Amino acid sequence: MSANKISSKVDGLELIMERSFDAPRDLVFSMFVEREHVARWWGPTGWDTTVYKMEVKPGGIWHYCMRSPEGQEAWGKSTYREIDPPNRLVYVDAFSDEQENEVADMPVMLITTDFVDDEASCKVISATKFDSQEELQKVIEMQAVEGMAETYDRLEKYLTEVQQSK
Repeated sequence: MSANKISSKVDGLELIMERSFDAPRDLVFSMFVEREHVARWWGPTGWDTTVYKMEVKPGGIWHYCMRSPEGQEAWGKSTYREIDPPNRLVYVDAFSDEQENEVADMPVMLITTDFVDDEASCKVISATKFDSQEELQKVIEMQAVEGMAETYDRLEKYLTEVQQSK
C-alpha cells in the first residue's frame, strides 16, 4: 500500500481532505461513479456497502447503506449537482433512511471532489461545505476524517487489485 495518507484541514465552513493514489485519473474517477466499484471500497475498514441506487447525472441520486460487522447500519443519500468526468463531482450528501428520507438534525453537506493529475498519480481533493460551524464540528466529532482515511485505504488496495488484474 502507498505511503500516501490523507491530509485534512478546516477552512471556514469547509473540511478539506486530500490524498494521492497511484493510478490514472480516469480510473480513480471511475471508482467514484460506477456502482460495482463503489460497493467494493466505500466505507470504513470492515464495513460492507450496498449501493441501492446510483444515477450519476445532475439531479440523480446515489443511495447506499454501509453495514458494520456487528450489523450497525449507516444510510446515505447524495444528489448529484455536477459531473465533469474525469475532473470533478459535486453533490449534496445527507444521512438518510432506507426510503431515502433525510435524517432530521443531521448535517447536510455540499461536497466537491476534484481529481487532479499529480505526475504518475491522481490527487483526490474533497471539499465538504457545511451550513454552520456546529454542523462541521458534529461531523468532525463523528470521526469523519478517520473514517475517510480508512475508506481511502480501502480504495488504494482496490485500485492496486484492479490494476494488477489488467
